[in-house]
Amino acid sequence: MPSCPTVWQALGMATLRIAQVPEADRLLSADPLALLLGMLYDQQFPMERAFAGPYVLAQRLGITSLDATALAALDPETLTAAMATTPVVHRYPKAMAERTQAVCHVLVASYDGSAAALWDTAPTGAELLKRLNALPGFGKQKAQIFVALLGKQLGVRPPGWEEAAGAYAEDGSFRSVADVTGPEALEKVRAFKKEQKAAAKA
Repeated sequence: MPSCPTVWQALGMATLRIAQVPEADRLLSADPLALLLGMLYDQQFPMERAFAGPYVLAQRLGITSLDATALAALDPETLTAAMATTPVVHRYPKAMAERTQAVCHVLVASYDGSAAALWDTAPTGAELLKRLNALPGFGKQKAQIFVALLGKQLGVRPPGWEEAAGAYAEDGSFRSVADVTGPEALEKVRAFKKEQKAAAKA
């Protein structure tokens, strides 16, 4: 039974503000695969550029929405070239092109090509975390952050989602992209990450 069967359809009423580019944020709000890939690209790359990546990729491929089946079947060199064109979609275009297709292959094989099905059919937060953690390029931390993003901003809250997301689910925190609701919040998240890196070095 889907945990939140109508959540994604309701997103047309609100727009995420992660990429800080209106067109890119509209795609993130309307296209579950775009949001999932934005999370994938959020690694060793500025957060807002990572989440703008799916929109840039769609533009370069000449499409208005992303389709897991089509991306999985796309010629790898074509996808890599689209990601490597300046400004790059990610600083590691070839590696991220490979991971993009790997994630899409999982969605096609296990979720009928639907990114939304990955979370809409998760009966518990623990299962959602497990599914995300199993995706190529998603470790535990990235999976927890995405669970928090779904829960905090999109209302996808299967039982136990807060426990699954850990500290990233905390109200009023600015730990991750899950807390980015605009430019001011983005700066607070950046400041938190800098503090964490400084503390780790110390």
